[in-house]
Amino acid sequence: MQALRFEQPKSMQFIDCPEPADPGPDEAVVRVRAVGICGTDFGGYLGTMPFFSYPRIPGHELGVEVVAIGPGVTTVAPGDRCCVEPYINCQRCHSCRRGLTNCCEYHQTLGVHCDGGLRRLFTVPARKLHPAPRLAPAQAALVETLAIGCHAIDRAAARAEETVLVIGAGPIGLSAIEFARLSGARVIVADVVPARLEFVRDRLGIADVVTATGTPADLDAVRDLTGGRMAEVVVDATGSHTSMSAALEFGSFGGRIIYVGITRQALSFPHADVMHRRELTLLASRNALARDFTRIIGLVESGRIDTRPWITHALPFADVIDAFPGLLAAGSGVIKAVVEMP
Repeated sequence: MQALRFEQPKSMQFIDCPEPADPGPDEAVVRVRAVGICGTDFGGYLGTMPFFSYPRIPGHELGVEVVAIGPGVTTVAPGDRCCVEPYINCQRCHSCRRGLTNCCEYHQTLGVHCDGGLRRLFTVPARKLHPAPRLAPAQAALVETLAIGCHAIDRAAARAEETVLVIGAGPIGLSAIEFARLSGARVIVADVVPARLEFVRDRLGIADVVTATGTPADLDAVRDLTGGRMAEVVVDATGSHTSMSAALEFGSFGGRIIYVGITRQALSFPHADVMHRRELTLLASRNALARDFTRIIGLVESGRIDTRPWITHALPFADVIDAFPGLLAAGSGVIKAVVEMP
């Protein structure tokens, strides 16, 4: 069986690997139908993703079909189309016992800490499969991306009378935008890339956008759009320590700042005049919970979330190695690329 593996940064190749054995208790073997490519995969390829280890078969945004189930599995059956919750948690640590499975102390994300889905077949815990019978494989592969934004906006507890500023309009920022809109809040989007803001305006219908410059003009723009109040919720989805440090400046009095992006760089921000004076709440948002996947499947099935604008590039599995560097190129126009598996 063929799989694609990152050998080290900027080096990938197709390898032969054995087909999975019969599933054990509480396991399922799945056939991969579609794999979304996200910033984590780009970071793994470039060597900039902090948690990535090598060699590694990437792929954690997955639309799959169940092939076989092991003893004790009752939640799925062979033939079921599913999306995959790729956060493998231990079920025993303090976090897991409290229901915080997204930040298990021994957490393993498929395609990051352990091998993922850029292969035809593999074995997963059946509890990580979420039936999605009405979704196309590419739609099922998008559920995990949407779950990141869903969890972040839940953490922020955005309300209809509030303004949510989303900084960074890549796929994770777009997922936060979707759920900020569903909360009823007003949404403002900031990004350094004009094409992303154009997409947000033209395809998602967000009128209030800010071309980020990294100067005080950004604050002035948000101040003007909010009548001086600034944003009650600020979601930073950039992964840039510079942006994340500055994000607090956009928060209103009593506001909440949510970091969804990841950086290994130290963050710094003014305490007395900003953090303390405004009584800001600073939150991190990591991964998502099982309930987020269930909710999103229903929202996509009902049409309340339209995934069609998201998928800008589709490529066959056999073409991934040749096409991958081009997806990273400036001007590629990639919002979400999906690999179609044979």
